[in-house]
Amino acid sequence: MGSLATRADMIAESALTPDASLSNIQAEREKGSPAAIRMVQVSRNFSGIQAVDGVNLQVRQGEFFTLLGPSGSGKTTCLRMIAGFERPDQGRIELNGQDVSGLPPHRRQVNTVFQDYALFPHMTVAENIGYSLMIRGLPAKERQKRVQEALDLVQLPQMGSRKPAQLSGGQRQRVALARALVGQPQVLLLDEPLGALDLKLRQQMQFELKALQHRLGLTFLYVTHDQEEALTMSDRIAVFNQGRIEQLGSPAELYERPATRFVASFIGQTNLIEGSLAERCMGEAALFALRPEHIQVSLPGDGIPDGHCHLTGHICDTAYLGVSIRYQVCVSGSEVKLLALQPNPGIHSRRLPEGTEVTLSWHPERMHRIPEPNP
Repeated sequence: MGSLATRADMIAESALTPDASLSNIQAEREKGSPAAIRMVQVSRNFSGIQAVDGVNLQVRQGEFFTLLGPSGSGKTTCLRMIAGFERPDQGRIELNGQDVSGLPPHRRQVNTVFQDYALFPHMTVAENIGYSLMIRGLPAKERQKRVQEALDLVQLPQMGSRKPAQLSGGQRQRVALARALVGQPQVLLLDEPLGALDLKLRQQMQFELKALQHRLGLTFLYVTHDQEEALTMSDRIAVFNQGRIEQLGSPAELYERPATRFVASFIGQTNLIEGSLAERCMGEAALFALRPEHIQVSLPGDGIPDGHCHLTGHICDTAYLGVSIRYQVCVSGSEVKLLALQPNPGIHSRRLPEGTEVTLSWHPERMHRIPEPNP
């Protein structure tokens, strides 16, 4: 398989060739190769509770793929079945074309990074990273070489002699990642690995994880309930709800074109407009999603662009978010309240107070019609 460093350098070198693009590189990864992960009609029941219900899923080679959903939606159970910690009641799981449904975890070419990291406190960083290699009987010299490669990859080259208690949260997360990578898995599974970090460090680690994944060319399967995290890092996302996949697509597809009411509500903030209000705006009483950032808030008498939908109302709540101002507007002639996000006008500009009469307007193309659910 070659060392991690060698594989990373090969990916990096191919990316620098004149005619190389991300799509070309991805095509080369996939050419003649089976899916990295494939789940076929997989189900899992726990004491009468259907945790996973007939899931079909295919993850491409070299893809950063995220399972997103609320607690109890089935995403972590899917990851545990792929890792071999749980067995499906029915269906089939394949890794690189091989049916592994009945194989124990140690016979699958995957490694898992958990939220709690589970580092041995009495061992040094290097000993933690090299533990699995020692169990496998690798000679000490080879083990030391691969441990140092892994430390270099996660940007902790001088930390091998420290104990976990001497590291920051972000450094412990990197050690857990290095420990998972040192075994040179075909697929890396990550179960909410950034959940224990504070917001700023978590955002930093999101970019570092994505950069590392691109550099190595490994397949990452990432589990999270954090929508922003999923949108930031993923090539594609599967949104889970009640044991099933509600929608699968790119971050932009899920955000701009949600396929169900659940996806529209779960990913980011949105206004769901239906019934008589939808008929007033779009001429049909269907269900539409309208993102708050697409709504313009103006005062009565201000001009409205030709062809734009518009409603009147008054501000019933306001919130300062730093980069933007969030207004909640009570729409005239209805009980509907719409959210609108406006850019921060600056410290010397006056925010509109509660009770202000306003006009809401937006281009009709910004309203996405959500298909009717199948009967």
